[in-house]
Amino acid sequence: MTTRADCARRAAEAGAAVAAESFQGELTVETKAGKTDVVTQADRDAQRRVADAIGESFPGEPIVGEEDATPTSVPGEGPAWVVDPIDGTANYVRGIRTWATSVAATVDGEAVAGATVAPALGDAFVLESGGAIRNGEAVTVSDRTDPETFVVVPTMWWSPDRRGEYADACRGIVERFGDMRRFGSAQLELALCAAGAVDAVVTNVETSPWDTVVGAGLVEAAGGTVTNIHGEPWRHDSRGLVASNGAAHDAVLEAARAPETPSR
Repeated sequence: MTTRADCARRAAEAGAAVAAESFQGELTVETKAGKTDVVTQADRDAQRRVADAIGESFPGEPIVGEEDATPTSVPGEGPAWVVDPIDGTANYVRGIRTWATSVAATVDGEAVAGATVAPALGDAFVLESGGAIRNGEAVTVSDRTDPETFVVVPTMWWSPDRRGEYADACRGIVERFGDMRRFGSAQLELALCAAGAVDAVVTNVETSPWDTVVGAGLVEAAGGTVTNIHGEPWRHDSRGLVASNGAAHDAVLEAARAPETPSR
């Protein structure tokens, strides 16, 4: 019997393969909600391939996705699948390799399995049976405890009328931690936190489930902590996302809340 983890992995690999065919080629780029919110035919084709792969093993189960007018809310009851065909499309259209195809399996609104496949980087992260796997090997969050050695990621992107909050989020990070990165793919940023490459990932904005569900599950499965902006257990419909190795989560929360108390 095909497990949900196996299905998520195979579906993510299939979608990633479709997207990889057009990567660094000629693309027609469209915009959605804003000038930097871009989409390509590769996004749509990859999502359809993912949906086909899921349907082969779990026909009739609802699919929540970013493209093709699929539902955008994760059902609170029963099984569902959450798909991001290209997480990091802005990178993808510029030929930057930091993008991935992500597929999550949820039951009653909670992630039970998932996969994030980044073909241009040669990485595949799988969430299965409570464990976090990278390229076939179990991973854990970092064991750093000194915030001054942490690398922290301000993830997601703020709308034009909230860019001041991004500056405040960066201030909150640089005042407390050793360094900062931003990769432009939330699923990969969270996967890197699960693998111990970065120590925390933060945002105070509302996130979409296709950007976060697999990654948040990976961090928790790897031994980390994931909360909302208030320090409460994170859900796909939470406001804000604060993920860390757990060693200094209070300090990470303070940084995430910096946009709530901006400097004057």
